[in-house]
Amino acid sequence: MEEFSRIQEKYTAEAQKRLRPDGTAQYQVLSQSDSNHLRHLVDDIWADHASLDALPSPIKSGDCPKFLIIGAGMGGLVSAVRLIQAGFTADQIRIIDTAGGIGGTWYWNRYPGLHCDIESYIYLPLLEEMGYMPSHKYIPGVEIRHYLNDIVKRWDLKDKILLRTKADKVEWDDGARLWKVDLTTQRGPTGAENVSLTVKAEFVLLTAGLLTRPQIPRLPGAGIDGFKGDLFHTSLWNYAITGGSSEDTVPVLSKLEGKRVGIIGTGATAIQVVPYLAKHAKEVYVFQRTPSGVYARNQRATDPEEWKKVTAQPGWELERNKNFASHISGSASPGTPDLVNDEWSKQPAYSALVGDEKFALVAPEKIPEVIGYFMARDAENSARLRARIATIVKDEETAKKLTPWYPAWCKRNTFSDTYLQTFNEPHVHLIDTDGRGVDGATAHSIVANGQEYPLDILVLSTGYQSPAVLENAAARADIKLFGRGGKTIPESWASTGTATLHGYASHGFPNLFWLSPSQTGVGANHAFTLDTQCRHIAYVVATAHKRVGGLTKGGLMIEVEEAAQEAWSQRIVQGAGRFATMAICTPSYINNEGHIMDPNASPEEMVKRARASPYSGGIVRFLKELDTWREGDKLSGIEVTIS
Repeated sequence: MEEFSRIQEKYTAEAQKRLRPDGTAQYQVLSQSDSNHLRHLVDDIWADHASLDALPSPIKSGDCPKFLIIGAGMGGLVSAVRLIQAGFTADQIRIIDTAGGIGGTWYWNRYPGLHCDIESYIYLPLLEEMGYMPSHKYIPGVEIRHYLNDIVKRWDLKDKILLRTKADKVEWDDGARLWKVDLTTQRGPTGAENVSLTVKAEFVLLTAGLLTRPQIPRLPGAGIDGFKGDLFHTSLWNYAITGGSSEDTVPVLSKLEGKRVGIIGTGATAIQVVPYLAKHAKEVYVFQRTPSGVYARNQRATDPEEWKKVTAQPGWELERNKNFASHISGSASPGTPDLVNDEWSKQPAYSALVGDEKFALVAPEKIPEVIGYFMARDAENSARLRARIATIVKDEETAKKLTPWYPAWCKRNTFSDTYLQTFNEPHVHLIDTDGRGVDGATAHSIVANGQEYPLDILVLSTGYQSPAVLENAAARADIKLFGRGGKTIPESWASTGTATLHGYASHGFPNLFWLSPSQTGVGANHAFTLDTQCRHIAYVVATAHKRVGGLTKGGLMIEVEEAAQEAWSQRIVQGAGRFATMAICTPSYINNEGHIMDPNASPEEMVKRARASPYSGGIVRFLKELDTWREGDKLSGIEVTIS
């Protein structure tokens, strides 16, 4: 008991030293920087503008597709496929994306070492339909990107996607029962030849991802812009500087030979990047504010014979995802085999972040007890992690600095069989800032702990703007969205806070659907969260059409009823207390840099915040809720009308 109390005190001390009053304002979003140099770090270097310019446009001014999907990442593609499987056609669908290619995060992110951190057999969507066998348990990013392009080909969506295109304004026309959408398409590499067009759509789906805006820390003086060596962010890896290619599974970073390379940040990206820097650079300096929990990956190639057994039964992918989620949430029945059987499914306390049935409803006075329960559940696992680090890293002081002191649910778990080992190399230097972050930059160095570290190349592995800053799907996509009566989502929710049915739609915004973690079931595998929502949206839209006589009907309006969304929102509030587990965590994007709870907030404001929580029972129980709701195709709480 004394040891447990000591660890809790250590957790608190480590979290407090990293807590800053400026919260998320300690960062600047690269695309919004005053510096041209920094803004250009997020220019699309992957787009083949000449080829794209030569293609006929799938969308022209005045067009009115049945479905307009905003976003061609995994969520957008799966949305389209689930609609097609529900009976609609590819010709009824149009998709736009600001990028020069499809894939979302898997289009932009191409850094060396990039792999999925969830087993690929459950992470890749539509595997069963595609009949595809992933090469490894955790496949590389280039394989994921190519696979997503194969989905586009398989469902005849290639000529339905308009790339390099942003939705500027989306406005509901109540008389026409259509959404009017203003678009801007970039032509050519400079952005000088933009084309504006206006289209209408019967239904709009917002599928922008959660982590879409690369950020960097604000530093004194000229900030990071003061560094005059080669500089880039990991969200858009510059192989022209490092050597290698984004098409290589194992890129050779030949241009790093003889170079001093610094990397700021030690999150999930850096865990994969640092071993590659160490393999090729003369000196590597890793600037750390908060260490990551690094578990073994235990990577292995897919065994074709084992794969046949995995895929033998229809519906295997859904069942495997449910099995994975049930083991993480602790809801698996005794004796249930662990089908995924990796470090994720051995995290007994991770449901503190994603929800579970045991603590689906928590009274306020029980919150300290719940936090204590999860701390105790995590104790053995975290001790095992700390022991692993001490065993692998030879230098005792370095091992201590690489040891995380926070519960396992507080930061995204990471997995590597090479990262920790890298610090045994004499040319790899851990610059631990004891929670403060770096101090500043000069023309040729980074300053940390009052000392200058001369560098030739600086890699920014500093993540993305916290999703908590952009609380609704329109804001994440930087869209001006106006529903019935010209109201925006913030205006519509001003008096109540978040208000949806099952997290995907809201009253006052008919025929509009989105993907979001708020008020919905979530899990460690975000791809499964997305697919769950995509399936449900497709079900609602198809069932509504069948009710009025067919999938080709126009003039149909689907809208959540106010009473239904209020009842669902109250259910979310009842379970929100269990997510107070995040309040004890070290600052990160997950808990709004430590400001997830405002001690000075009024009771009314606290309830408003609570309404933005995920569904507290976890994704397995959420699926059961949806199944019950769908019984009889009643579409309870949804008004369906036709003009």
